[in-house]
Amino acid sequence: MARNNTQHREDSDLIEKLVHINRVAKVVKGGRRFGFAALVVVGDQRGRAGFGHGKAREVPEAIRKATEAAKKKMVRVPLREGRTLHHDVHGRHGAGKVLLRSAGPGTGIIAGGPMRAVFESLGVQDVVTKSLGSANPYNMVRATFDALQRQVSPRNIAAKRGKKVSDIVARRSDQAAQAAEAEAASITE
Repeated sequence: MARNNTQHREDSDLIEKLVHINRVAKVVKGGRRFGFAALVVVGDQRGRAGFGHGKAREVPEAIRKATEAAKKKMVRVPLREGRTLHHDVHGRHGAGKVLLRSAGPGTGIIAGGPMRAVFESLGVQDVVTKSLGSANPYNMVRATFDALQRQVSPRNIAAKRGKKVSDIVARRSDQAAQAAEAEAASITE
């Protein structure tokens, strides 16, 4: 019974965002039968999110099914300072292609409908995105999750290389400083 309580408490802090509802019709002898398909994104605003798809005869039932599916398929995404991505990344699913870029503090979420729902539920505060392919919300959400799963934190890279995190992060700032010096030198010449 204790496990059930923790499951309920865990679910209570999740936020659900309805991304898209599609009405479909099946033509039968007496006329049309309508059904509904829902796409829902769920997240804890602390680096975990998932998406789900549900179909039913009624909208609330389709949303409930999609929410349950989203909770089962949640993934963890490493975030820099808990507000943005570690690096720029491309994602793809079918004809849907997306570009996600990390951004400085105060930028906000620069993203279109389906991608905005993903980042709000994930807890990202600063990100710049661009949808390059299909505008289909299903493919955009799947492409966004494909890109997010390609995110790698400096901690993971350091562990793979057998180095310290400070060595990896220090190099990033050193390279930025060298690039700035080179640019300043080219301007003065």
